[in-house]
Amino acid sequence: MQTSRVDELAVRFTGLRSRLTGIAYAMLGTTAEAEDVVSDCWLRLVAADEREPVRDVEAWCTVATSRRALDVLRSARVQRESYVGPWLPEPVVTSAGMPVDPADRVTLDETVSYALMVVLETLTPAERVVWVLHEVFGMPFPELATVVGRSPAAVRQLAVRARGHVAAGAPRIDVAAQDHTRAVAAFLAAAGEGDLAGLIALLDPDVVLTSDGGGQVSAARRPVHGADRVARFLLGLASKVEHVAQVRLVSLNGGPGFTFVVDGAVHLVGSLTVVEGRVRRVDLVLAPDKLGRLSAGTSPAAR
Repeated sequence: MQTSRVDELAVRFTGLRSRLTGIAYAMLGTTAEAEDVVSDCWLRLVAADEREPVRDVEAWCTVATSRRALDVLRSARVQRESYVGPWLPEPVVTSAGMPVDPADRVTLDETVSYALMVVLETLTPAERVVWVLHEVFGMPFPELATVVGRSPAAVRQLAVRARGHVAAGAPRIDVAAQDHTRAVAAFLAAAGEGDLAGLIALLDPDVVLTSDGGGQVSAARRPVHGADRVARFLLGLASKVEHVAQVRLVSLNGGPGFTFVVDGAVHLVGSLTVVEGRVRRVDLVLAPDKLGRLSAGTSPAAR
C-alpha cells in the first residue's frame, strides 16, 4: 500500500478513535480491552484496504470494532465467572484537575452512566452488543445482523429482551445532576463524620452495595443488602482510611462520583445510584488493576 494512502487512513482513523473506544468500552467494561480492540481494528483496516479500498471508513470500523468486541466479550464472560468476588466495570474518571491525553480519552455517550454499565453486565454478550449499538449509537437492525451473525428478526428479539433487562435493572427516575451531586456530598459527609443514623437516612431501605477488590485487596465477596448493613459496612471502611485518605468528588462516567486518594494514588472509586433522593446502589471499585490509570489530580476534596 502506498504511504500516502496509509497516511490518509491514519488521519481518518485517528478522528474516529475516541468514538470507537467508547463503543468498545460500553460493550466490554474495561478501557484496556477496548483499546486493544480498537488497535486491532486499525490493523484490520489497513489489511482490508490493501485488498480493496474501503470507501466508508467510519462504517467499516464501527462494524469491525463491534465484531471484535463481541468476540472478546464472549471470552471475557468465561474468565469473569472465576473472578474473585463481584466484577464491576472499570471506571472512567475525569475532572478539571486531571490531565488527560486527548488520544487516550474515551468518548462516552451521556446516557452510558456507571450505573447503566453495571446493569449491562447482566445481559448476554449478544444482547449487550445489540443494546449498545442500537440504543446508544443508532445502528439499524440490518447492520446489527451482520455484527452478531443473526437475522434482522432475531436481532429485534435480542433488542426487546435487552431493553427489558435494562428497564428492570436501571433506575426508572432520572435525577438532576445537581441533586445527584448533593446526594453524593451528603453521603460522603455522613460517612466521614461516622454518622450512622444520618447515613441510614440517606440510603434506600433496599440499598445494595457491591465492592470489587479483584481478590487483591480487602472487599466484600458478596453484595451487601439493606440500609443498616450497608451503612455499617461503609462506616467500617471509612474508619480504616479516614486519617490517611483524601476523599474527592470526581466525574465518573459523566456523572458524580468520588475517590479515596492515599499518598497520591487512587485506592477506591465510588458510584452512587440515586432514586427519589435516596441512594439505591453503592458500587465501589478497589481492584488495583482497574485503578492504575487514574491520577490523583482530581477536583477539590469533599471534606
